[in-house]
Order: sequence, then structure tokens, then C-alpha cells
Amino acid sequence: MLPIKNIELFGVKLNNTSYTEILDSIQKSIENQNQQMICYANVNSLNLSITNGKIKKLFPEFNIVHADGFGVFLGSRILYGKNGLAHRLSGSDLYERLIIQCKKFDYKLFFFGDRNETLNQIKIKHPLLNVVGTQNGFEYDSTLTLIKINKSGPDILIVGLGTPKQEEWIIRNKQDLKVSVIISVGDGIKVFSGTKRRGSKIFQKIGIEWMVRLFYEPKRLWKRYFIGIPLFIFRIIKYKFLISKIR
Repeated sequence: MLPIKNIELFGVKLNNTSYTEILDSIQKSIENQNQQMICYANVNSLNLSITNGKIKKLFPEFNIVHADGFGVFLGSRILYGKNGLAHRLSGSDLYERLIIQCKKFDYKLFFFGDRNETLNQIKIKHPLLNVVGTQNGFEYDSTLTLIKINKSGPDILIVGLGTPKQEEWIIRNKQDLKVSVIISVGDGIKVFSGTKRRGSKIFQKIGIEWMVRLFYEPKRLWKRYFIGIPLFIFRIIKYKFLISKIR
């Protein structure tokens, strides 16, 4: 498990951690067969946590809640300065590193989420990845899926059902899951399949990779970005003003 060091944004505690620390924690959990659950917090999920108390209550159930995206990193620095998040993380980059680690140690993986077309591409994209099972995230029976996962004996379960559905499913079934590491990834399953459209390195570096996703999925994502990002920044500034006023 990671040492306790947290940054709080809107009442949600994020682990102030690095890719290396997360991957080391995953390795130790598998070696010691100690179950741990990992999820992400991005601008969208943090916005949702403000208006939906049910979502906010999900985060403390996870052992690791890592920041996801430039917006969350920037928000922490606006609020706390140099005491904000020490590392800028993205789920996509974490999963790419995880793929390398899984190949190196031959970890067994089960993927639950997205569509069959995406799931089938994982083995094609990564023939050396030890995929012991998959389950469509749009057509499934929860009880049968649980049996299927346990029967396949994975070291890592990747769940991509979208927030908060994936976190709720993990929390509800964690005691019955015989898996060392459970990770909620949203559409991060597409990173494993190689079908997620990512911006250039320059776009990633300056924090506007979201524009590429918006270009390809405008109908689904325009509210999240055109409304969500300005709203998040406004809330961060407002929260900083309130903190400084209290002090």
C-alpha cells in the first residue's frame, strides 16, 4: 500500500503519488495477495462529487485515488502552491506503464467493460499480455460475471463501466472478488486495446489533449469540457478565496 500523503480537492482526498509508487504498490499487492482497489479522480468526477454526495462517498472506499489529468494537477497547485500534487499524472499514461509491467511479470488480467470489439483488440494489440478473460460492459449479468472473473483467476481486474457505475460495482463486489488488484479505468480500456485516440506529445505536454477527444466525440463530451472545465476552474478559485478568507 502507498504511504498516506493526500491532497484534498472539494472534500475528495487524492493520493499525492507517482507512477512508480502506484506500480510498486500493485506489484506488492500481487506478491502478498493483499487486495487493493485503485480509482482515478479527474475534472469531471470531481465536479460530479460536488453535486452528488453519493459519488463523493465512493472515493474513500478505495486504497488509491490518483489524480487524472492536467486540470486536477493545476487545480491542486492553484490551491496549495508547491504543496499541491507533486506529480502530473494521467490514467492513459499509467495504463501504458502498467501494460509494460504486466508483460514483464506475466500478470494475469481480466477486462470488464466497453464492447466486444474493443476487448477483442487487446490480445491483437498485445499478444504477450496474459489476458485470462473479458466481459462486455454493456451486456452482462453481475452474478455470472463475478463467477467468471473468479474462475479465470486474474491477478488484476480492469473495470471500465464509467463513473460512478464502475466504482459502485467494485465496492459492492469486492469481498467476493478473488483478485489482488482491482482498477477502475473508465474508457481507459481503450488504451489497452490501442483504440483510444490521443493527442500529440505537444498536446499532452501543454494539457489540451482533451481537445482531441472532443473532436472525435463532440456530442458526448462537449458539456464535460466546454462547461466542466471552466466550472472546475471557477470552483477552485472560489475555494481558494474562501480558504484565504478563513485564514
